[in-house]
Amino acid sequence: MFTPTRPTSATEPPDWSQRIPRRAAEAQNPIVKAFYGSGAVAPDTPLRQVPFVALDLETTGLDAEQHSILSIGLVPFTLERIPLAGAQHWLVKPDRPLSEDSILIHHITHEAIQQAPPIQDILPRVLDHLAGRIVVVHYRAIERRFLHRAALNCFNEALEFPVVDTMELEARVYRKSSPGFFSRLLGRQPKPIRLSDARIRLNLPFYPPHDALTDAIATAELLQAQVAQRYSPETPIGTLWR
Repeated sequence: MFTPTRPTSATEPPDWSQRIPRRAAEAQNPIVKAFYGSGAVAPDTPLRQVPFVALDLETTGLDAEQHSILSIGLVPFTLERIPLAGAQHWLVKPDRPLSEDSILIHHITHEAIQQAPPIQDILPRVLDHLAGRIVVVHYRAIERRFLHRAALNCFNEALEFPVVDTMELEARVYRKSSPGFFSRLLGRQPKPIRLSDARIRLNLPFYPPHDALTDAIATAELLQAQVAQRYSPETPIGTLWR
């Protein structure tokens, strides 16, 4: 079994079971206060007892200050099962025009979003589904930064939440250190840790990328496989969250 590495003191994650209640006390907006009021599990909670929700955002670009959310997909799950009846997917009308590159990547067209609601109509529903759960993503910078910016725009409130990042879990195994001299000399490249590559390594089926709900389901399945092959259902959530 893979032995999980603890982060160094410089990157030690907060105890979210303590941090979230403090944020609830500080929040002014009732929607944000209710989100934080759901709390978070203790860091020593075994993974088998943790309520997760896999989340994926499709965006018009990578910069939350300049780009917009296009679609949101999420699915609640546990280590044992992924109940698809609880899955949710929303198209979002961005506050900036779509670029041709964005349309080519996501296949979300101007016509598709013409009747879509703006993020301020969807974000409260998203937070309802995230509340009290540990959010699972593949590359946390996207989901954290874009939802934080959305909360600032919609509620004038900061937004933070505990995350398990399946990309980081891959990096713990395959990016522990930079390649040695001879590896570089021989042209050996580091193992790719994109969602599709990680799923292939763990013998999971291929799903077409860049659909928010499909990617959320793919991320939930990936975490289940990572835990099954490298960790244990008894591993404390505090070992994995950020």
